[in-house]
Amino acid sequence: MSLGDHVNNYCERHSAAWTAEPLNALSNLAFFYGAWRLWRNADTGPPRLARPQRLLAALLALVGAGSLVFHTLATVWGSILDVLFIGVFNVAYLMLFLRLVARWPVAAAVAGGLAFILLDRIGGAVLPADAINGSVMYLPALTVLGAITVYGWTVAPQAGRTMAVATGVFCVSLLARSLDQALCSSWPPGTHFMWHLLNAWVLYTLSRAMVLGATAREA
Repeated sequence: MSLGDHVNNYCERHSAAWTAEPLNALSNLAFFYGAWRLWRNADTGPPRLARPQRLLAALLALVGAGSLVFHTLATVWGSILDVLFIGVFNVAYLMLFLRLVARWPVAAAVAGGLAFILLDRIGGAVLPADAINGSVMYLPALTVLGAITVYGWTVAPQAGRTMAVATGVFCVSLLARSLDQALCSSWPPGTHFMWHLLNAWVLYTLSRAMVLGATAREA
């Protein structure tokens, strides 16, 4: 399969036209809205946390852009871009959390990010790629998110509670992603667009929770 080949993995797509997935494409606006909110919040929050928030805002916008490209052009290279930007956001968020909330040294936080990449690659090699409609690839991220949520709750309860809610919503969003193909006959538009809407809220909320946690740790 070449990079320019078309991909048809979702209920909503019935042709190679760039307009074939209107719900899956338009729902990516939620990522851009979340990025805008994060960027704006950086101007009103603690000055030391402005740059981390703006970084996450930029990466959140890239997640939306990558997904938008994939769900309009529906190519192999678009799929790679989509997954790549999600992965970059995940690694950046983890390293910022370890640095600002867990208060790890920079080198240790970077090592934590690299360890997550290794865990993700191991998961990709061991877990069946097509299980639960491909959502199995997010299990390493869910595992790490659960671990840092528990930690966050112990050191900054308000942030930890916010992260726990976001983790629960992430599980629901994974369910929506997983059910897309299974529900094609009864619900032709599919449920993948719900993955976008819920996941945009999750990433935005986790970013805000990190700021809460970092602020609490400085108090």
